[in-house]
Amino acid sequence: MPAEAAIPDSALARAITAFVRDTETALLFNHSSRVYQFGALAGHRRGLRYDRELLYAGAMFHDLGLMPGHSSAGERFEVDGADAARDFLKAHGVPEADVYTVWTAIALHTTPGIPVHMHPVVALVTAGVEMDVLGLTYDAYSDAERAAVVAAFPREPDFKEGIIQAFYEGIRHKPATTFGNVKADVIADKEPGFRKGNFCSVIRASRWPDSAHAPDCGCGHQG
Repeated sequence: MPAEAAIPDSALARAITAFVRDTETALLFNHSSRVYQFGALAGHRRGLRYDRELLYAGAMFHDLGLMPGHSSAGERFEVDGADAARDFLKAHGVPEADVYTVWTAIALHTTPGIPVHMHPVVALVTAGVEMDVLGLTYDAYSDAERAAVVAAFPREPDFKEGIIQAFYEGIRHKPATTFGNVKADVIADKEPGFRKGNFCSVIRASRWPDSAHAPDCGCGHQG
């Protein structure tokens, strides 16, 4: 493992490790640790410059919103995790701008196509998630890299189903928060009768009245 991809040896990183280990399940703790490692390796490969402590914070807190003690009644779980990271980092004296970077990384980690264009910490948290959960960049890592990460933070034999179940347990009480995002697929998988929110239906059901076109408005349609 390149030194640039190692877990930071700092008081803040150790505090993050202790807090997340005591708060999350072993499955989520090991997953979050692998997200950091895969994200850091991607950053090393891409030649990105970033603060490893911030990447570590983003990776380790990214799923904390799935835990009952940090799950709100009506916010997306990503926002719950981002808020928990914000409170933790502010309590440890991390500057506001850096706290916001970590908050953004966590809040956007399930929003494909956007983080890659943002701050390296934001991009790399998502890169780590996409590798460990979805395997989207599996072949971008060497056999030795994958083996080293999994040796350090074991991947359960049934991790695929285990992480889906963890997602479900963390969001099942607030299905409305999955509107327009990938977690709606999790509830639909576990609850066959679940109907996802539909963007077009929301538009059509809005209180805005459809209005007739003025005869001379120039739009090409007649009222």
